[in-house]
Amino acid sequence: MSAYLYASIQRMDGRVGEPGAAEHRERAAVLSLIERSGRGGRTSDKVFEQLLEAVRSLRLLPGQPISETELARELGVSRTPVREAITRLAEAGLVDVVPQVGTTVSVISLAEVEEARFVRESLEVAAVKELVPLAPGDAADLRQVIAGQRQALDAGDPEGFFELDETLHARIFALSGYPGAWTTVKRSKVHLDRMRRLVLPDRPFVDGVLTEHVGIVDALESGDLVAAEERVRAHARRVPLLKAELKREFPGYFA
Repeated sequence: MSAYLYASIQRMDGRVGEPGAAEHRERAAVLSLIERSGRGGRTSDKVFEQLLEAVRSLRLLPGQPISETELARELGVSRTPVREAITRLAEAGLVDVVPQVGTTVSVISLAEVEEARFVRESLEVAAVKELVPLAPGDAADLRQVIAGQRQALDAGDPEGFFELDETLHARIFALSGYPGAWTTVKRSKVHLDRMRRLVLPDRPFVDGVLTEHVGIVDALESGDLVAAEERVRAHARRVPLLKAELKREFPGYFA
């Protein structure tokens, strides 16, 4: 793990390992980053989606205590929709609720990471089989997304890089004719995405991600199904292969 990654996580968390009470208080303001939506839908659904994204993006960190009262105040809603949203997050294994003790964000489950890897790898391999050979116009579209990722990386915009990464894979599924399969993948990979955020500041790692993206598109465009499948499988396994190293670096973040 690079020194840059280590320093980046220290800036995010205050220290490596389980954050203390002072760090939790300092991050109360983080929830102000969660967008408030005033358009349609049940309030509890909107709160659930907002909190889910906060967990996925590490704005709410593994092991961090959360308060219904503070969340309701921060989001400008009553406690009832917050309570309903927390119940759904608990059912999804993303928060732990202990009566008379409190609620905390669940640590990253390596079993869930591996299952998400299996789902993503299996479905994306199936998707690329529908794309070979990839039409030149579609290949150009994917390369444009990769170029945007490189620009985001050079601009020091890891969030932009991550979102474009999601866009690239969503388009692969859309081009395959099965866009809904990406919804299944995304739903399964919250714990995996949390791991991905931990390595996102590491420039050599992210450079490798870009190289793999280019290689996948090259194989698809050339009609080399064997290479495309091999590269998709390697790409899906890149972050999970770091689980032992990341667990050593951030023991308080993992089950």
